[in-house]
Amino acid sequence: MALLRKTVGEIVREQARTYPDAEAYVYPEHGIRKTYKEFDEETDLLAKAFIGMGIEKGEHIAIWSDNKRQWLLSQYATGKMGAALVTVNTNYQAAELEYLLQQSESTTLILDESFKGTSYIDIIRTICPELVESRGDNIVSENLPRLKRVILMTEREEEGMYKWSDLMAHASNVSDEQLEERFQSLDPDDVINIQYTSGTTGFPKGVMLTHNNIVNNGKIIGDRMKLTEQDKVCIPVPFFHCFGCVLGTLAAVTHASSMVIIEQFDAGKVLQAVQDEKCTALHGVPTMFIAELNHPEFHEYDTSSLRTGIMAGSTCPIEVMRRVIDDMGASEITICYGQTESSPVITQTTTDDPIEKRVSTVGKPHPHVEVKVVDPTTGEEVAVGEPGELWTRGYHVMKGYYNNEEATREAIDEDGWLRTGDIAIMDEDGYIDVTGRIRDMVIRGGENIYPREIEEFLYKHPGIEDVQIIGVPDPKYGEELMAWIIPKKGAKIDEASVREFCKGNISHFKIPRYVKFTDSYPMTASGKIMKFKLQEMSKEMITV
Repeated sequence: MALLRKTVGEIVREQARTYPDAEAYVYPEHGIRKTYKEFDEETDLLAKAFIGMGIEKGEHIAIWSDNKRQWLLSQYATGKMGAALVTVNTNYQAAELEYLLQQSESTTLILDESFKGTSYIDIIRTICPELVESRGDNIVSENLPRLKRVILMTEREEEGMYKWSDLMAHASNVSDEQLEERFQSLDPDDVINIQYTSGTTGFPKGVMLTHNNIVNNGKIIGDRMKLTEQDKVCIPVPFFHCFGCVLGTLAAVTHASSMVIIEQFDAGKVLQAVQDEKCTALHGVPTMFIAELNHPEFHEYDTSSLRTGIMAGSTCPIEVMRRVIDDMGASEITICYGQTESSPVITQTTTDDPIEKRVSTVGKPHPHVEVKVVDPTTGEEVAVGEPGELWTRGYHVMKGYYNNEEATREAIDEDGWLRTGDIAIMDEDGYIDVTGRIRDMVIRGGENIYPREIEEFLYKHPGIEDVQIIGVPDPKYGEELMAWIIPKKGAKIDEASVREFCKGNISHFKIPRYVKFTDSYPMTASGKIMKFKLQEMSKEMITV
């Protein structure tokens, strides 16, 4: 398959012409349904509104909310008029938002009123007090010199902010010809999306992704799932993350599939949507699938319509994967692996890979993607079956980090290879197994220990719902292992029984020295477990 040379906007228009009456998206919580013809018209109108507001091609529009309809429309409207959408983590607080707006040089901020009890309106007023004195688009802020306008997704009246209807009123000032002129001026190599990495080490970095990056990645992802206009993809993962806006919406739109959108993840709402809408695909990080499978009424929901989907975002436990296939019925579920810097997917299993490969690897590299496993110190390729750092090269590698050439040079070498920082093993058939981050590897008394191996073993314990293995400081061995375990409801489990389960099954040095039980893990808004937070908490508990 040849790579596409199309913009995000061109994809929407093509599907509207080819499948005008196919359902483009559904919001089950609000009873909203739109066809591809309507979706195309809506995003044309919003693109005109952005142009009418004076937003130029290449300007940066930051967007801050959960999976609202306005977010979805903004993604594809910017894809038609050429502004770069800067995605903001829904969990951000004042200092983080301030940093992102400054570093990204965003001229426009679109935001919801609040998220999970945090007032977004209060936060933007805190970091931009000049809003009160402004009249819409004449913000003059010492702190945020590039910010010109703030737009609310609602009809709430707030001094210095546009309501959504105020934004849409600007569409009437822009003709079809003006929109077409802007649309035709866009190039597939233009940056259309800036995504900020989670910033678990240092400040977040703005990953610049082009139409070419994300359109092709979405298309290949959907190809591997065998998506068509007959499929309905349930998307409960956040839009601000690549999982939501590439593996989710773009994989669906490039195949004219229907998007069934959940605004905020809730296991019951997901199961209800799958049942009511007869979804054929379901996306989620492992913790989401675990929550769905362990929902008290799981067996009362009909998930028999499921065929495929994606489990990604963090290491996918084999036992969870098997339950998704056997208990949910998603017999063609796929695993994706990648990172924001690679648009994001590098490798993926296929719907017809042998079951053992689909539960124990992250598949093979996508078409048009090069991969090699190297010794991170020498850069030399390692032998098949040996662990090393995974490097990748191809159309999917980001344009770079915004306003950060030094970090870009550290991430991408002179030959175009992106260093992922992940430990991987390639088998003789070309399948990849990702065993963890280089920085997550535990070195105990000179032995390299990969947490993933121990986690996979402990998932087999009948009383364990979820487990995370980390390294903690130790004066004798340098590092020791600690297991953080979420027990299944009603399970009788203690430290001694966990260690007993390990004895005789895994090497003695791989048996966790410390075992801690918890009911939840510190998570990013995209559902990734923050192991570094577990390490910080653990150090406080252990006296070295």
